[in-house]
Amino acid sequence: MPPTRSGPKSSRSNAAAGTSSRSKRDEILRTATAYFGENGYEATKLADVAAAVGIGSTALYHYFESKLHCLYVIMADALEFFHSEFEREMSAHEDYMDALLAVLRNSYDLSDQDVLRNRVLVAEQGMVGVPRTSPREEEARTLARARIRDVEFAWATFLVRGMEQGLVPEADPRLLTRALLGLYNSIWNWYRPRGSVSLDEVREFFLRRQLAVLGLPPELADGDRSARPAVDGKRATKPRAASGTRGRRRSAG
Repeated sequence: MPPTRSGPKSSRSNAAAGTSSRSKRDEILRTATAYFGENGYEATKLADVAAAVGIGSTALYHYFESKLHCLYVIMADALEFFHSEFEREMSAHEDYMDALLAVLRNSYDLSDQDVLRNRVLVAEQGMVGVPRTSPREEEARTLARARIRDVEFAWATFLVRGMEQGLVPEADPRLLTRALLGLYNSIWNWYRPRGSVSLDEVREFFLRRQLAVLGLPPELADGDRSARPAVDGKRATKPRAASGTRGRRRSAG
C-alpha cells in the first residue's frame, strides 16, 4: 500500500506513535524499578519485566539494550528528580533557613515508586563508577554519574551560601554535603513502604539528625524560630570537639 500524501494526517500519526513509544518506555522503567527495588537488581530478569509490561523480550530491547542500560536510566531519572525538587524548593524561599528546612522536608515527600527508585539508586550506585564498552550503556552511565555530581555541587554551593551568611558553621562543603546525603541515603537500605515505620516518622527522626550534622539546633525541625542562629555579621562558630579527640591526627580513610 503506497504511503499517504496527507501531511497533517501523517504528522498526527507520527506524534501518536511517538507518544505511545514514550509511554511504553515509561511503563518499562516503572516496572523495572518495582522489580529492582523489591527483588533486587541481580535477582531480576529483564524477561520478567517484559512479561509484566506485556511485550516480548525482543520488543523491550528496542528501548533498552540490556538490564544494566535500564538500570542506569532509572538512576539518572532519580537523580534528575532529586535535583529538580531541590532547585524548586530552594528558589521558592528567600530566607535561607526557610529554604533549608523546606528542601530537607520535601526530600521525604515521596510516593512508593519514588522510594523504590531511591532504593535502587542507593543499592547500585557503585556501578556508575565502572566504564562500559557498549556505547548506549556508557552514555547512560555517564549521564547518571554527571547527575550525581550535579546534585552534590548544588548542595555544596547551597551550604557555602549558609556559611557566608553566618548561619551554617564553617566546614568543608564537599564533605558536609556527603555526610548529609549519606545519612539520607542510608534510609533507603532498610525503609519499606507500608512497613512498621511510616515515612512521616522517618522524616521527623532523620530531619533532626541532618540538622545536627550541619551543626544546627535540632529544634529547628519543630519550627522553633528562636533556635535559629543569630545573624550579627559574624560567622557561626564550629561545634566544639570532644576533649578526647583534641590533637589527634586525621585518619587517611
